[in-house]
Amino acid sequence: MRPEKQFLLDDIKDRIAGSQAIVLASYKRLEPNASAAFRTNLAKTGGSLEVVKKRVLIKAAQVAGVDLDPALLQGHIAVVFANQDPIQTTKAVYQFCQENEEVLEVIGGRFEGTVCSAKDVEQISKLPSKDEMRAQFLGTLEAPMAQTLAVIEALLTTVMHCLDNKSKAE
Repeated sequence: MRPEKQFLLDDIKDRIAGSQAIVLASYKRLEPNASAAFRTNLAKTGGSLEVVKKRVLIKAAQVAGVDLDPALLQGHIAVVFANQDPIQTTKAVYQFCQENEEVLEVIGGRFEGTVCSAKDVEQISKLPSKDEMRAQFLGTLEAPMAQTLAVIEALLTTVMHCLDNKSKAE
């Protein structure tokens, strides 16, 4: 193998192994301006986009220990690497897909070591982010205490209103 191809293969293999998740997509007519905006949005979420030849991607995935089905890889292939928050990165991918119809089609992915179908990746993109899940969890912990406090406060104010009305009546 030529040194350039070996360098590319090693680079893709390292990026597959080093990322928390990858999203595989088939693209058509990806214009430079749209691609630049997409890459900027991905960078904000800690992701990156790489256009890769199928053969290089398949070899790099095999070396990295990921089984990719070559039958799924139809057309031109783009790989989105999620290095920080995979959910936010997949949300950015699906937002781009909605804004630019028929340009990008998600064909699969890999999250936490598990190969996922396109439907699985779409469901993952609909999950709440870490901050949203933390807020929901804290709300769940706080709700019983807040409700108990509200009941006790209501009882005390009821007694206070009764005493106040009694003192005004006399």
